[in-house]
Amino acid sequence: MTSIRFVGVLLMAIAIFAGAATAQKKPAKKRATSKKPTPSSTTKTVPPLEVRAAREKVEVQVANVTRFVDVMGPIVQSIETLDQSAKTKKLPKATIDKNEATKLKVIEAIQNLKAGLSSLESEFRTKPLLQKYLVSIEGITDLAARSEDTALAGKYVASKEPLRDALKKLTDTLAAMPI
Repeated sequence: MTSIRFVGVLLMAIAIFAGAATAQKKPAKKRATSKKPTPSSTTKTVPPLEVRAAREKVEVQVANVTRFVDVMGPIVQSIETLDQSAKTKKLPKATIDKNEATKLKVIEAIQNLKAGLSSLESEFRTKPLLQKYLVSIEGITDLAARSEDTALAGKYVASKEPLRDALKKLTDTLAAMPI
């Protein structure tokens, strides 16, 4: 009988402790499956090769126009200063000839810049994948032509403004194009 009591007490103790152990277990939470992609699971789409190549060409033209406007500033200022000085006082012939040669170089540089911008704009007009970005870049050839006309009219400092407008259009185009 002592053994039955001992076994009975033992079974009760096991039952009590087993019940307490299950009460302390936390139920497993079900993970909610989210339909939203996480940053690590999203796949990056690469734009077509034609768009990437055009973006690089736009970046090159942005660099060209920026550098040209920055370098052109002091040069055209000195051209116009020498022109004003030539009207008011007698300057040496060598200085006047050098100034005229500089004017021709500036006009030639604007024409070369215009050719690059015109080529870029026509590429956006002719390629179907690029035509949706044409709205942003359209008119850069006209702006370069206006810069050339202004320089030909002898207003060299004012000829930078249309190029700055073309630069704005180019940067707008870069912003619209995928990376």
